[in-house]
Amino acid sequence: MYEQLLKTIGNLGTPRILVAGDFMLDVYVYGDATRISPEAPVPILRVTQTESRCGGAGSVAADLATLGAVPVCIGVVGEDANGGVLKERLTAVGADVSGLYEVTDRPTTTKQRLIGMAQHRHKQQLMRIDQESTEALADSACSRLLQAYRKALEQVDIVCLQDYRKGVLSDHVCKEMIRLGAEAGRRVLVDPVLSRDYAKYVGATLLTPNRHEASMAVGFDVRDTADTAKAARAFLDTLKLDAVVVTLDKEGLYLCTDTISQLIPAKARNVYDVTGAGDAVLATLAVSLAADSDYLTAAHLANIAGGIEVEKFGTATVSVSEMVHEIAGQFGTRTTKLRSLDALMEEINWRRSRGQTIVFTNGCFDVIHRGHIDYLRFCKAQGDVVVVGLNSDGSVRALKGPQRPINNQYDRAAVLSGLETVDFITIFDEPSVLGLVKKIKPDVIVKGGDWGNKEGVVGWDFVESYGGKVMLAPLVQGKSSTATIEKMKAVQTDAG
Repeated sequence: MYEQLLKTIGNLGTPRILVAGDFMLDVYVYGDATRISPEAPVPILRVTQTESRCGGAGSVAADLATLGAVPVCIGVVGEDANGGVLKERLTAVGADVSGLYEVTDRPTTTKQRLIGMAQHRHKQQLMRIDQESTEALADSACSRLLQAYRKALEQVDIVCLQDYRKGVLSDHVCKEMIRLGAEAGRRVLVDPVLSRDYAKYVGATLLTPNRHEASMAVGFDVRDTADTAKAARAFLDTLKLDAVVVTLDKEGLYLCTDTISQLIPAKARNVYDVTGAGDAVLATLAVSLAADSDYLTAAHLANIAGGIEVEKFGTATVSVSEMVHEIAGQFGTRTTKLRSLDALMEEINWRRSRGQTIVFTNGCFDVIHRGHIDYLRFCKAQGDVVVVGLNSDGSVRALKGPQRPINNQYDRAAVLSGLETVDFITIFDEPSVLGLVKKIKPDVIVKGGDWGNKEGVVGWDFVESYGGKVMLAPLVQGKSSTATIEKMKAVQTDAG
């Protein structure tokens, strides 16, 4: 299973995934709550920070984008400032919001959470303030959404419906979206609402109720594995589904298909906040199935993603790097070289405590050639541990144009992982590597000799400020990814 999970997570690609449903804005107002009001027995919140995140179906879209997919959003927002903020947040993560329409008869669904900070550290939700309308959309708005949905189906790989009963996925609209999805040959995954009647989900591909939702829908308490198996089978048969994934909080999740009935247990964790865990599960199932994963593998990955998410505060995304690190940990190995930044720092701190020298370099490493090999050998000769900061696909495009990279970030990381001169890899998305350098604080930073002198190296002064060194590696003349790619193009042109 270890190898299958890594293979799947490394080949997710960039599918286009349609997300329809109730889009929300989550607003977090943080403040110090150190005294009680003299006016009433309530804490006084002295605001220190306000943060906005994508919520509801927007949270699913953000999760999908973090996993490399392109979310195509179908839903509504109000003609208000919060709607503008939500669309900005979604656009910033790479979502297509052309199908997210403004309506005049309702506000943007917004959940504002007041968060008290004890001793500036421990977050505690004090209150939630909701702005919303749960009335069904007007017929004209429904028609517009269905028209956009029908058009988008031609350009996507799979569909997610996120239902919070805020008026978008009415019985008619939901049934029509499932019907149109099946007609177009697209699998439709549904995160259902808390309800006693799931008839509107008949014909979907997969359903992801949580324990409470499953209990209400089937009419009995889902307490143990036997109850879960009975409920899942009932959903499978009565709703004509291909699969059911029942999420069971600390117990993990239960997968049921025609051939599989299996509990996938969760790793014991320090649960911080369950908000958004279901969104992470739905998104991970979608990208995994879009990559032609089988249901069991997809469910294992979704279980891992949901587990990582509950250790974070609020609606938070889960990256591929975090999942790779988690897979390695759960299956008893730390041999993977690709690490999230947090996991990398744990390793670096451990190595430093044993007196090892940390060497850092960064780059795109798109098409590996002899120059790269010699360069990384030079890096290894400068210390004990070589860390490569690998430019994400987005940052490579920004640096080298829309036709690059040739290989995606996980394929590039996989090639680097096969080199004995590389100890660890972390992917960064920022336009400058300076933030990563400041976090890692390497003993030696290495760049190619084409930088001319050390003053041209980003972060050189920071590294030298604490006694670190900057080294320039000699170049192998005539060897570069760009030159290699141009030569391949020339050969292809001649062959044509």
